[in-house]
Amino acid sequence: MKRSDSKQIRVRFAPSPTGPLHIGGSRTALFNYLFAKKNGGRFILRIEDTDLERSEQKWTDQIIEELKWLGIDWDEGPDIDGNFGPYKQTQRLDLYEKYLEKLLKENKAYYCFCSQEELEQKRQDQMSRGLAPKYDGKCAGLSKQEIERNIATKKPCVIRFKVPSKKVKIKDLIRGEVEFDAGLLGDIIIAKSLNTPLYNFAVVVDDYEMKISHVIRGEEHLANTLRQVLIQEALGFDRPVYAHIPLILNSDRSKMSKRFGDVALADFHKKGYLSEALVNFMVLLGWNPGTEKEIFSLSQLEKEFSIEKVQKSGAIFNLQRLDFINGLYIREKSLEKLAELCKPYLKEAGLLVVGQVSENKLQKIVEVSRTRMKKLSEIVELSDFFFYDKLKFDKDLLQWKGVGERETKESLEYSEKVLSEVKEWELKSLEKELFFASEKFNLEKGYQQNNKGYLLWPLRVALSGKEYSPSPFEIAEILGKEKTLKRISESLKILV
Repeated sequence: MKRSDSKQIRVRFAPSPTGPLHIGGSRTALFNYLFAKKNGGRFILRIEDTDLERSEQKWTDQIIEELKWLGIDWDEGPDIDGNFGPYKQTQRLDLYEKYLEKLLKENKAYYCFCSQEELEQKRQDQMSRGLAPKYDGKCAGLSKQEIERNIATKKPCVIRFKVPSKKVKIKDLIRGEVEFDAGLLGDIIIAKSLNTPLYNFAVVVDDYEMKISHVIRGEEHLANTLRQVLIQEALGFDRPVYAHIPLILNSDRSKMSKRFGDVALADFHKKGYLSEALVNFMVLLGWNPGTEKEIFSLSQLEKEFSIEKVQKSGAIFNLQRLDFINGLYIREKSLEKLAELCKPYLKEAGLLVVGQVSENKLQKIVEVSRTRMKKLSEIVELSDFFFYDKLKFDKDLLQWKGVGERETKESLEYSEKVLSEVKEWELKSLEKELFFASEKFNLEKGYQQNNKGYLLWPLRVALSGKEYSPSPFEIAEILGKEKTLKRISESLKILV
């Protein structure tokens, strides 16, 4: 059963379709993909769906959809097939049965009929004596006749693998040499029946049959490696090369989990994070390029990624860092493309009614908003005032520092007069007229000459209804003269 063609690099990402694809799994897929690309190998997508109660096709579909959204393609998988399929475990049950029967026949595995109550009693007894709980091997010596009788009467059972008592050393590309003591395990369960294999057995068979050369996965799987290596040895399989990437941690260095915010890739997708930004962010969760460079495209990573530069220590998930990177990618998008990406969020919020806003105007709205956007969904909060017929806000917001309502009203009236006389309604002209008006207004009122807030703050709030927004020149140009003057008039009505 030795491989004759094990030189080709073949890696796999093998998610279970029991829920959405999470950031941790996405990063594992990315590292496998980049390793294959860098080394001229093949990347395989395998669906481990033997958990029949929890596995659903909708999760398989979402996993495929989200990986494609990230730009991660595979050479073999459930949707494109290949020479080593099928690529869903539920379609490979005959294969698992063959290897289970081989282990049973060679007395390397056996049927165990111990009840859960009996196992729990043994566990409690061992713990009370200060021993690490493990199966005592009671059913390993059952006669063939007793086994057949129990099976014939459908007595509940599992299949256990006989674990040899020995030390096992594993060379890990990231963690170096790792030593395990197999004697601490006890005989492990590898299947519930001949056609119901468990994870550690099925994965060993699949990796061998699919000629997987390197297993790159999360550190949480390190404990499974000993079990899998022992089964490989019992079946006469070659051992793949292992690389266990570090855990993703919260800012307090606790393990990242569903309890701490959104970790499903689809959640980040829906909130408006760009695929390029997530790829860039995820690769830095454990990989260090060895330079000061932090911004990488997927094509650059395909050339520069190296498994040797993956760190051992946990990687901190810094949401602020992700926001920063996403903001960079947003600002690099062409205005036309960014407007298209923002449309779904504006439509969902009921702001963008098809036909009521021209493409040109939409692009201008996006342009003045994008410098402050950290994710696409923020376009709604940043630009909603452009789409409303009438604004609602606290009149106190109109007042510049240390200025009362009367002075604020005078400021808005001054702006209204100036803008009503503007002939050329475009950004540069509006900016020139209002800057000049600000200087003149301050001089007339005896205000600090270089402080433009006396005139421009009330105007900006009157046009946006917000404490933070683009400049009044940018807003006025997009709103148009009629709507700009209308908003100033409405603001004057709420003042004394």
